[in-house]
Amino acid sequence: MAKVLAALRNHWKKSTFGACLLGWGGHWLYGKHCDNLLRRAACQEAQAFGNQLMPATMPLKKATVFLNPAACKGKAGNLFEKNAAPILHLSGLDVTVVKTDYEGQAKHLLEIMENTDLIIVAGGDGTVQEVLQELGLLRIMAAFSKIPIGFIPLGKTCSLSHTLYPESTNQVQHITNATLAILKGETVPLDVLQIKGEKEQPVFAVSGLRWGSYRDAGVKASKYWYLGPLKTKAAHLFSIFKEWPQKHQAALMYVGPTERPPEEAEEKSSSRPPLYVRLYRRLRSYWSSPKEFPQDVAPQDWEELKLSTIEVSIATRNRQLDLARTKDFMDICIEAESVSKGEFVHRGSQKMRDPHMCPEGSQCIQASRCILQLPEGTEGSFGIDNEEYEAMPVEVKLLPRKLRFFCDPKIREQLLQAVVQ
Repeated sequence: MAKVLAALRNHWKKSTFGACLLGWGGHWLYGKHCDNLLRRAACQEAQAFGNQLMPATMPLKKATVFLNPAACKGKAGNLFEKNAAPILHLSGLDVTVVKTDYEGQAKHLLEIMENTDLIIVAGGDGTVQEVLQELGLLRIMAAFSKIPIGFIPLGKTCSLSHTLYPESTNQVQHITNATLAILKGETVPLDVLQIKGEKEQPVFAVSGLRWGSYRDAGVKASKYWYLGPLKTKAAHLFSIFKEWPQKHQAALMYVGPTERPPEEAEEKSSSRPPLYVRLYRRLRSYWSSPKEFPQDVAPQDWEELKLSTIEVSIATRNRQLDLARTKDFMDICIEAESVSKGEFVHRGSQKMRDPHMCPEGSQCIQASRCILQLPEGTEGSFGIDNEEYEAMPVEVKLLPRKLRFFCDPKIREQLLQAVVQ
């Protein structure tokens, strides 16, 4: 023992390095063990769903999973197979996994969608938007809007997870909780924004649209990865040197909130229609021309504003769900153009965590529909659900409670308690 202690003392640098390495390795192994315990507990809970008895004449529920393997820097496929797939299979669902290997692939999968009871999106914000966009869930809403949608957060940015599930710092726990929430069957209605340019096909968003300096600086933060936690502040600081003050000119026309109609009662049916009946209904809806939204807004109802702002955002109320709300509207935040350089850097970091925050001193407008007119020759990009689109004049319309997403039962219980109070 004395020789060992003497050797450690004589080679203290190597001893210190070895102790640090041993401590890190132990912590890593303990974390892996805790993750395996979480997976085992989730699988046991899912197996309870799979062991439930069901009538022999009742078909298995069919789930279509749209998995983006490229999400989370290519790690999404492995995360899904290790954390979510076992839970889904143990639950008794008939699972079909569709990998969206290339953009636009989803639009060719109508025949798969024809025979599904629920949709599961496994990825990030971009995957959610592609599925909603390419599958035409909104264009043929009469056929698909009643199919509930589950979201398994696997991407780098997962805005919906803040709405649907409790916060968790453990990635494995977050994924398993989201997957179990799908099995438990509780849903909440979410609003959707229809964003349409002059010539382009409409784009649909569940979070919102951003246009301005904070967004432009934020998307460049990854370029400064070598600065670690300071990369966000560096991106906003360097953007100041290129141009200051940063102002965006535009014109905004908008219509106020609309009264919320009573929610339609869900149809109860003991059995599903035959396959050929469902196929005919879906194909008829798919090939029919999209329904135009009625132009029922009188000219005098429109209000107009001239904007000179550092950033404007148009967001749904999905982050602040309120089942008791009597009016439907989206939030338009017009931030003041007069901001100091220090405030710009500090606020930019806050907006990376909450992109649609509306700082003090901003003009907040509630609207059900708006038109954002940009000056001719305007450059730059919009951020729509954290995806980049060319900036152009757009019309944004709120589609209230258009889709139902699975959520954690505790979240739904909190919302219902708020309604009672």
